[in-house]
Amino acid sequence: MADELVLRAQRFVNQAYGDKIGMTVEENGRTGWSTMYALTRALQWELGISPVADSFGPTTLRVLTQKFPRLNSDTVPSANFCRIIQSAMYCKGYDGGDIDGVYNANVQAGITRLKQDMGVDGVYPGSDLTPKVFKGLLNMDPYVLVRYGDRPGDEDIRSIQSWLNGRYIHRQDFFVIPCDGHHSRDVAKSMLFAIQYELGMADGVANGSFGPATQAGLRQHTLRVGSTGVWVNLFTAAMILNQRPHIAFGGTFTSDLSSAVFEFQDFVRISPNGDGDYPTWASLLISYGDQSRSGAACDCITTITPARAQSLLSAGYVYVGRYLCNVPNGRDKMIKPGELQTIAANGLNCFPIYQTFSDGAAYFKYSQGTTRDGLDAIDWAKYHGFKDGTRIYFAVDYDAFDHEVTSNILPHFRGIFRAVQENSRYRVGIYGPRNVCRRVREAGYTDASFVSDMSSGFSGNLGFPMPGDWAFDQIATVTVGTGAGTIEIDKNIASGRDVGQSSFDPGADTAGLDVDFNATYRAAMLQEVRSYLESIGVPETGGDGWTDPDWATLGGISNTKAFELVLSADWLFTSLARQLRVRKALIQAPVLWELRKFNPLDIAADTAVKTGVDDDCSTGWAQIFAWVAIDARNHCVEQGIINGSILDDPRDKPSVWTQLNEDPIYNIKSAAYLTLFNAHQINLPRPGLNTSEGDSERILSRYNGPPVTSDGKPNLPALQYGRELVGLYRVLEKYYRLSRNG
Repeated sequence: MADELVLRAQRFVNQAYGDKIGMTVEENGRTGWSTMYALTRALQWELGISPVADSFGPTTLRVLTQKFPRLNSDTVPSANFCRIIQSAMYCKGYDGGDIDGVYNANVQAGITRLKQDMGVDGVYPGSDLTPKVFKGLLNMDPYVLVRYGDRPGDEDIRSIQSWLNGRYIHRQDFFVIPCDGHHSRDVAKSMLFAIQYELGMADGVANGSFGPATQAGLRQHTLRVGSTGVWVNLFTAAMILNQRPHIAFGGTFTSDLSSAVFEFQDFVRISPNGDGDYPTWASLLISYGDQSRSGAACDCITTITPARAQSLLSAGYVYVGRYLCNVPNGRDKMIKPGELQTIAANGLNCFPIYQTFSDGAAYFKYSQGTTRDGLDAIDWAKYHGFKDGTRIYFAVDYDAFDHEVTSNILPHFRGIFRAVQENSRYRVGIYGPRNVCRRVREAGYTDASFVSDMSSGFSGNLGFPMPGDWAFDQIATVTVGTGAGTIEIDKNIASGRDVGQSSFDPGADTAGLDVDFNATYRAAMLQEVRSYLESIGVPETGGDGWTDPDWATLGGISNTKAFELVLSADWLFTSLARQLRVRKALIQAPVLWELRKFNPLDIAADTAVKTGVDDDCSTGWAQIFAWVAIDARNHCVEQGIINGSILDDPRDKPSVWTQLNEDPIYNIKSAAYLTLFNAHQINLPRPGLNTSEGDSERILSRYNGPPVTSDGKPNLPALQYGRELVGLYRVLEKYYRLSRNG
């Protein structure tokens, strides 16, 4: 909602400074960073700083402190300077009176209230505006309780934020932190500054890092029942910020606090004693905690040989994380043939990790998760011999911001969960920063987390507690063993939630399965597909009466376009073919055909369903009826080919039709299941890698209808459909065979 005074503030900064500061802001009445940046630049212009910049950095603070250590009605240098203050106050939610350039009673009351909300009124009493408070005024940090989505601000956390501000704002490198009742990166950093200040570090030495001097100092500050003072304040603050329940922020170490500490120590798997000792301080203040503590788990990119297995066992490791596959053109890190047997024979357990290019937001999307990652991980897990019930950890290997979790990572894991649940009896875990693990688990897509706590600077780790479902906690890179047994690993703490696998099935036979299409054959394959279609009366465009040149604007698809669409989803067809152990050409042929034959009648039929005139029609890439997709899926569930509940027609028909119409992935998967169901309907064996061309023709024919009509006569359109499509199948299979062999 637009705010009139914020709108006036935006108009002021544009009119007074737009040509001076190199930017203007949208005049929309809504506070945002752009408005704060413009006001910051305006302040810099007034201070004579050049060039101006968005950041209220050290130079701005230094010049402001030198020129105006206290701003009030007597020291504000100009009306516009005061208007900058008033505009910022309105953008921050404080009353600055009219934007009239006067440091009046409203401004004084507003600044007084601002400092009270920040918790710095004891250090900066009265209504004067001091430089560090001005810096806090020109950002988007709130100083009152705020709800973010479904997360309300916590009054205890706000008390801690306010206390930290009030106690340390006079220190050189400590700046006002938000007082919104939420733990955050800034709050976590301020806690480390506070620890360093209490250890006696001077300004310029204290840096907010968990370095050797800070660690050494904390070892000298073990707290026990009866301890009092500021160190207990800091310890209880750290417990509250880590979301430990029933903790009171205060300066006395009580027996109740000791009991809560015991529970926290047990949760993060450090020796439980109820004291605020160094390992506990470390686990509260930094994501990786005490890196010197022993771990029972590890992960590595190095092949586990018998000698390395013995080195790990001797060093106390029990669980080893290994990678299911390699990244194209990346390091060779995947499990090698016979390696799992070596791991098991030496008394170790293994948990699998799936990771490809999972290092940026663009990688994560629903389609990537539901087919490429989900099905590919199943394929590799079976290839290596991981048994049903194994949990596969899918990696999020970058510092994902919270909005990226919402927009990219949650849909990605929804796809993974759907694919794994439907097509296997494996379980889904996640590797990533704390916030990512927590949010994906809360969405119901994973049931255990492998936490990348070694990346302590990640925004998804700083300010977030350990997720409650953690199985492995990655804390340090170390080298163990000597000679042939030397191996570099990432040391992990194990919670016991996942013990990996200690025995394995024989690896799945992948001989003869389809592989990704070899693009070197693309031009030849397209030419042969076009030639074949033209030979049976399907020209490059038009045909079947749809020769109007405007047909393309309605969605008409050429032979080439249909071919390109099918090849764009080759990864999906390949995954499905490998999972179902059929030839992908058998799935692709009707999809390509139906794409090419798409016409205005199909559009009209879809519109009729969307508007409620009809309840079903053939739709989407493969032109499948919802009731047909339901029957095909139910057949595959009943045969144990895929997992899931039995669908009901008509109850599930609307949702199935919508998915068929809107989601090409769902449509193509349904076409694959229909291929198996069609064979069943005409009493043929389930199609496989060696299904004859004659049986393939009969299966393709059934896609268009039963072989005989209700009066017992041959179903000529269906039989023709099969004859035409088996020729297309023959062309596709020719090039897929070359891809398999080459």
